[in-house]
Amino acid sequence: MAKITEVGDNNFEAEVLNSTVPVLVDFWAPWCGPCKSIAPIVEEIAGEYDGKLKVTKLNVDDHPATASRYGIRGIPNLIILKGGAVKGTNRRRRAKSKTSRSDQQSAGVNHAEKSCEYMEC
Repeated sequence: MAKITEVGDNNFEAEVLNSTVPVLVDFWAPWCGPCKSIAPIVEEIAGEYDGKLKVTKLNVDDHPATASRYGIRGIPNLIILKGGAVKGTNRRRRAKSKTSRSDQQSAGVNHAEKSCEYMEC
């Protein structure tokens, strides 16, 4: 299994912004049910893109400054950064939809994965 790195306000720049490979940041919290639901998918992405993509997790409760800097208002939220710039997100428009929340969460993970493929991770 590939390593998932815990990041926070204190090491975000070193681990994410200065990374030589693209970075997937999973903004989450321990109490968040949907965050727990997508965790196995995030682990799968870490394994599939090992060496091409660095996968990190940031607990928004413990590290609110970084979450705020990236406009994180809801979790789970996935962002891909490359060279310190945001290259992809799972932010979805809040359109009226009949899809379930879990379907929307899965779609967010799929979007982040497609962003990585587009960047040739």
